[in-house]
Amino acid sequence: MSVAEEKIKPIVEEIPSKGKLWYAAIKPPMYTVAVIPICFGTALAYGETGIFNPLIFVTFLFSAILIIAWLNLSNDFFDSYTGIDVNKAHSVVNLTGNAPLIFWISNICLALGLMGIIMINLWLGDWTVMGLIFACCFLGYTYQGPPFRFGYLGLGEIICFITFGPMAIASAYYSQAQNFSVSSLWASVLIGISTSIILFCSHFHQVEDDIKAGKKSPIVRLGTANGAKVLTTSTLVFYGLCILFTFLHLLPYSSLIVFLSLPPAIKMINHVHENHDRPSLVQNSKFIAVKYHFFSGLLLSVSLILNNR
Repeated sequence: MSVAEEKIKPIVEEIPSKGKLWYAAIKPPMYTVAVIPICFGTALAYGETGIFNPLIFVTFLFSAILIIAWLNLSNDFFDSYTGIDVNKAHSVVNLTGNAPLIFWISNICLALGLMGIIMINLWLGDWTVMGLIFACCFLGYTYQGPPFRFGYLGLGEIICFITFGPMAIASAYYSQAQNFSVSSLWASVLIGISTSIILFCSHFHQVEDDIKAGKKSPIVRLGTANGAKVLTTSTLVFYGLCILFTFLHLLPYSSLIVFLSLPPAIKMINHVHENHDRPSLVQNSKFIAVKYHFFSGLLLSVSLILNNR
C-alpha cells in the first residue's frame, strides 16, 4: 500500500460489545454519588457528636443506591421520548427496546429505596429524614421528568448541588444525631460542588444531540472552551473552600488530606482542556470526575472520623 493510500485509509471505530454497552448503561462507578453524601453526613455526625448507628448507616446506604438506580433508569426512560438519546447506544431503553419495562423497574427501585428510608424513620420515631429524602426525590424527578424537564433548561447542576449536597448530607447527619448542624450545612457545599462537576462533565461530548433536542445544557450555553474554563474554576473553588472551612474551624485540620485527591482532579481538568471539542475523547471525562468526587469525598469523611479520636 502506498503512502498516499495509507493516508486516505478510513478509520474504523471499534464497535463496543454488548457487555461494554451494558456496563456503560448501568454505570456502576456513578453510584458513588449516593455513597459519598451518606458517608460524609454520617462522618460529620460522628465527628461532632460521637454517635454512630451502623444499622441506620447501612440501610441508608442501600436505600440511596436504589434511589440513584431509579433516577438513572427513569432519566433514560424520559429521554427516550424527547429523542435526545437516539444516538446513545448505551441507553438502557435502547439496549432493551422496552421503555415501559425500564419505567416499572425504575419505580420498583424507588419503592424499595423509600421502604428503607421509612424503616429508618420508624427506628428514629421521627419523620424528618423522610421529608428531606422525599424532597430530594421530587427535585431529582424535575431534572428530566415532565412537565418540568429542568435539565433541558440548564438547571441540572443546581438541582444536583442542592440534592446531593446540603439536602442529602443533612438527611444522613440527622439520621444519626437527630439534629442539624450549621457546620455540616457549610461543609456539605463541598460535596454539592464535586457532584455537580460530574454532571457538568457529562455534557461535553453530547453538545450536538443536546442542541437537536432543544436541551440548553451549560455546555450548550457556554461552548466547550468556556466550559473547560468553568470546570477549572469550579475545581479550584472546591479546594479553596476546603482551606477556608478548615481555618474557620468548620472542618478539622485533618480535612486537608483532601489534597491527596489532586491527581484525579488535575487529570480531569487537563483531559477536558485538551479534548473539550472532541466528543469521542472527552466523553470519559465524567468518569475521571467520578474518581475525583469519590476520593475527595472519602478523604474528607475519613478526616472527620479521625477528628473524633
